[in-house]
Amino acid sequence: MVVLAPPDKPRVARELQRLEPVIRKYADVIAIDQKFEYQFEQCEADFVVVLGGDGSILQSARQMGRLQKPVLGVNLGRLGFLAALSPDRFLDVWPEVCAGQFEVTQHLMFECTVFRNNVQLFSQIGLNETSILGGPPFSMLQIELHIDNQLATTYSCDGLIVSTPIGSTAHNLSAGGPILRKNLQAFVISPISAHTLTMRPIVDTAERVYELRLHEEHPSSSVVVDGRVVCQLDMQHRVVVRRAAGSFNLISVPGQNDYTTLRDKLGWSGSPRGRADNG
Repeated sequence: MVVLAPPDKPRVARELQRLEPVIRKYADVIAIDQKFEYQFEQCEADFVVVLGGDGSILQSARQMGRLQKPVLGVNLGRLGFLAALSPDRFLDVWPEVCAGQFEVTQHLMFECTVFRNNVQLFSQIGLNETSILGGPPFSMLQIELHIDNQLATTYSCDGLIVSTPIGSTAHNLSAGGPILRKNLQAFVISPISAHTLTMRPIVDTAERVYELRLHEEHPSSSVVVDGRVVCQLDMQHRVVVRRAAGSFNLISVPGQNDYTTLRDKLGWSGSPRGRADNG
C-alpha cells in the first residue's frame, strides 16, 4: 500500500510518526509520499491511505489519474466528508481493514475538457466539480448550458457549477444546491446567485455530456476544476464535462454511512441547536 500526506503540515507530520509503526505492522508499505509526487503508473499497491483533509483526498484522486486505487482517508483537516476517520479510529480499524473487513464504494468522477476554436487546450479528471466563475469587475455572467449538444438554457448568474455527488456537499451546497447520495450516477448543475428565481439547480444523469459556454464576453472569467483555476475563458471556449472512464474508490469501514457523516459534519441533529431537551 501507499501512504500519501500533504507537506508542511505539523499535525500531519506528528500523526504520521505515530501511525506509521502500526501501518507497517499490518501491511507492506511501498511508499510514503509527503510531496504528492508518487507515480502510480506502475504501482501494484492494493490501496492508498491518505492523511489530511478532503483537499488531500482530491489531490490523491488527481495524482492517481486513470489508475484509481481504493482510498482510506484519515481526517487531519477541518470538515472531513471524505477523510472521515479520526486517527484514533484508524488505529482501531486498521487491523480489520488489512484483514479485508471493509467495503469499497465506487464514486462518479468527471473529465473536464476545454476547447478553443475546436482545439483541445486542457483535459483533467476531477472528483468534486467544474465551475465557471467571474473575476473583476464582478459583473453578472451569461453562461449557456448545452446538454448532449442541445441548448438547455442561458443562465444570468455569478457562476455555474457542475458537480458530482461527492462534490454536492462542497461548493454546490454553499450555492444552495441539493445534497446527492454519494454513489448516485448523476450530475447536479447549480447557478450561483441566479438573476431569475426560477433558475433552480437541476439533477441529470451522468450519461449525458454537459457543455458550458460564455454567451457574452466577460473579463477574467475562469474555469475552475476541484478548486484549481484551469484557464481564463472567452466566447471561443467550450467547457465539456462528462463521466470519466474510471471511478473513485473509497474504502468504508463498519459504522460509516452517508447520513452519519451528515449528522456529524453538518449538525443534522434533528432539533435546533441550543434548544433545551424539555422544550
